[in-house]
Amino acid sequence: MTKRKIFSSAVLALTALTIAAGPAPMVWNVDKPHTGIGFSVKHFFTPISGQFDEYNIELTYDREDPTNSSVRVSIAVASVNTGNETRDAHLMSADFFEADTYPYITFVSESAEWDGENQLLVGGPLKIKGQVHDVVLPITILGVKDIPAEMREMLGGVTEIASFETSIQLVRGDFNVGTGSWAANLVVGDDVDITIAVEANRK
Repeated sequence: MTKRKIFSSAVLALTALTIAAGPAPMVWNVDKPHTGIGFSVKHFFTPISGQFDEYNIELTYDREDPTNSSVRVSIAVASVNTGNETRDAHLMSADFFEADTYPYITFVSESAEWDGENQLLVGGPLKIKGQVHDVVLPITILGVKDIPAEMREMLGGVTEIASFETSIQLVRGDFNVGTGSWAANLVVGDDVDITIAVEANRK
């Protein structure tokens, strides 16, 4: 076989693989000023809210088939913010997150499937304080919008906007958070409500 035929066969094979695979899901840029990771947990009977200020979210989203989408999240534990420095320092200590040893909370999606209109069930391992548990996040697609051409320059070249939201309740004891302190167990509720709202864009 000549070099020309070998080259032509390789090109045809590569083209066939590309067509079979189809277009890859698009990478979206997370707009942090319009994104938030918050939580709420009870102190005796009173719900106390907080958030994590530092995180990284890698998001691919396929508008044509959202089940091809994926998400990877990494949250800096030391960025916990409940509006009280003493409480935040306690949360970072060995009584709770032990941030020096376990500096990040991570989630990596491994599956996504439809669950009714505008909602996906996204599953994958959640890692907190060295403990890993599979969770399923019910992610609602709040909306996707094409940006009119006349507005794109004002928005820095953005052509599309998408928004997502998810909520999940975790049992902190499953991740050994606060289990080593009798005071933490007596005073702080075991159920923690997590809410994540994400706005993302594409150029």
